[in-house]
Amino acid sequence: MDNREFDVIVWGATGFTGRLVVEYLVNTYGVDGELRWAVAGRSREKLDEVLHAYLAQGQRDRLPLVLADSADATSLKAMAERTRVICTTVGPYAKYGTALVAACAAAGTDYCDLTGEVQWMARVIPQYQQMAVDSGARIVHTCGFDSVPFDMGVWHLQQLLHAEHGVYATRVKGRVGSSRGGASGGTIASIFNMMEEARQDPSIREQVANPYVLYPPGIAPGNDGADQTGAVFDEDFQQWTSPFIMAAINTRVVRRSNALLGLPWGADFRYDEAILNKSRTQALLLSAASGAGMLALALGPTRKLAQRVLPKPGEGPSREVRESGGYEVFFHGAHPQDRSKDMRIRVTGDMDPGYGSTSKMLAEAALCLARDPALTEGGFWTPASALGQHYLDRLQANAGITFTPVRGAD
Repeated sequence: MDNREFDVIVWGATGFTGRLVVEYLVNTYGVDGELRWAVAGRSREKLDEVLHAYLAQGQRDRLPLVLADSADATSLKAMAERTRVICTTVGPYAKYGTALVAACAAAGTDYCDLTGEVQWMARVIPQYQQMAVDSGARIVHTCGFDSVPFDMGVWHLQQLLHAEHGVYATRVKGRVGSSRGGASGGTIASIFNMMEEARQDPSIREQVANPYVLYPPGIAPGNDGADQTGAVFDEDFQQWTSPFIMAAINTRVVRRSNALLGLPWGADFRYDEAILNKSRTQALLLSAASGAGMLALALGPTRKLAQRVLPKPGEGPSREVRESGGYEVFFHGAHPQDRSKDMRIRVTGDMDPGYGSTSKMLAEAALCLARDPALTEGGFWTPASALGQHYLDRLQANAGITFTPVRGAD
């Protein structure tokens, strides 16, 4: 792919998150450097608005524009054939993403997105896996807050534990310590779309609930069960915990990483996620609120009401909210023989998770695919299994994300 016109095309550059990706690339890599990149969307006028927002007048003609439409397979094919990597923010991906995945898989073009739509990934992976293998396209889903801090956090913890003690943890816990930021309209739209799909096809609900729904074929599932639904006291953290809504995405991705890497953490590897709470009362209240919220989204009338009041796709928090946000997540790995050698790390982000930090994660995933030595062949991968240490280094150097060992975890 060295003869491709571009290293990266940002598809969906006129949307809220797409604009943040463009802003990040302009500020971090510029338009006159070694990175050959372009912005893409349906409307030349809206793309021009993006250029005027983030580039000085003399620079605007140095960032190429690419026109394509998610409903026009021919235009997507032409776009995919011009670049080494497509970086897409256009969701819900179950509605707008399949044709682009097909175009990239056929063209041998690497691809990264922000999807957390488990039901969609479960459809497209088996459908286009062989095509991606044959063409050499590396397709990497979940390159935002779902699920980079979690997938890369577990991967890094396992690397550290193995380097220090020569073993991997067969059980890891992910615990959200704090999260500040505005709601993501795109994520909310994806949840609504999944609920609507489940209404039309009840089997989707069972599929999404399967802890191993994203496991590669031919690999027997492990011992993990359903995600946490109530208040639980965590002995390792000595704190009460409540359910984490994104566990239904992240845990499936982390388990898939273990499988794609060849089960280094064991066929019986176990992983779960929850939110750390200050008290049992808080855990009970948050558990009840989480259950009520999911029930409301599952019911047609209340889901329609929520759609009127929650952020819409293309909407997002102000710059002040994005830049004052942040998050902290802990990962605790149990040593398989000696619990006194358990290890814990802390992962932090310097901006709100849903937009500020997510846009940087996605941009660096695209750069990793375009510029760093490939660790895998073509096919569908997770961030950890496809990008590994190259990506971790980029996240820490450029994206405001830290991965820090926590001593005294035992």
